[in-house]
Amino acid sequence: MNVGLVAALAAALLYGCYLAGYKQFFGDYPAMAYLSVVYAAAAGWYLPVTVPHFTKLASLALGSLGALLGIAALTGVAIAALFEAIRWGDVSYVAPLNKLVPLFVLPLEFWFFEAGLSALQVGGVVLATAGVYAANYESGNLLDPFRRALSYRPAQLALVSAALFGVADTGKRLLLQDLALPAPLVVWTTLVAVTVVVAPLGVRQRRRLPRRVLPFLLGVGAFIAFGNHLIAISFAELHASVASAIINAQAVVAVLLGGAVLNEGAFGQRLGAGVLTVCGVAFVALG
Repeated sequence: MNVGLVAALAAALLYGCYLAGYKQFFGDYPAMAYLSVVYAAAAGWYLPVTVPHFTKLASLALGSLGALLGIAALTGVAIAALFEAIRWGDVSYVAPLNKLVPLFVLPLEFWFFEAGLSALQVGGVVLATAGVYAANYESGNLLDPFRRALSYRPAQLALVSAALFGVADTGKRLLLQDLALPAPLVVWTTLVAVTVVVAPLGVRQRRRLPRRVLPFLLGVGAFIAFGNHLIAISFAELHASVASAIINAQAVVAVLLGGAVLNEGAFGQRLGAGVLTVCGVAFVALG
């Protein structure tokens, strides 16, 4: 089996559990303070893996260095938006919306890497749109679910995060395949960039983060470092749209755990939305 495929599947399972675990154990703490500690810890854990590749960083052209830093910073903004969405809404609601990432990746790959658009991929877009509709359906006018998706704060943040992840995921293909940057260098730069992006708000919120949870956050940092390494391997081996679709299947894992462990409401509806979304993005990726 392809190494990139195995890494993507492992990342999907790992991050689905992580999102539900965050909501269960750390959801009451300020998101930016949580992220600043966790990603700083992750960067520290991952540093020994990266040190042998620092010579490559020194030899990068200015354009390549700018692409690396820009994509890493964009990932930081996307993660911040996602965790704010989870803090304001149920993880089983936010996850399917945020995992529309491949729908944003596909047109970017089409534009920059000349990927075609098949009938199966068009069908995938329809299925994913149905997933958004199902996640937001309550009652009333047929257009109300779309209005809710555009006006409800957790949905807004989840969709903005998905769009930003779409750009960042396409950029990862550029960094890892076209520019042939070492995966550890891309991972570590991303971890540092996320820390820098969230730190200004994280410092303001630090007093609301109890000291007793800090040792646990150091452990979560190791978990994040490993997950990001898996993601980098998948993007180094697979097309961005394929890797993104598989990794974002974490939505179904998150929905299942959100219903079974967190007892979030509308479980059947949200599970259906998650399945539709994942099938849609799979068709987009594999079509």
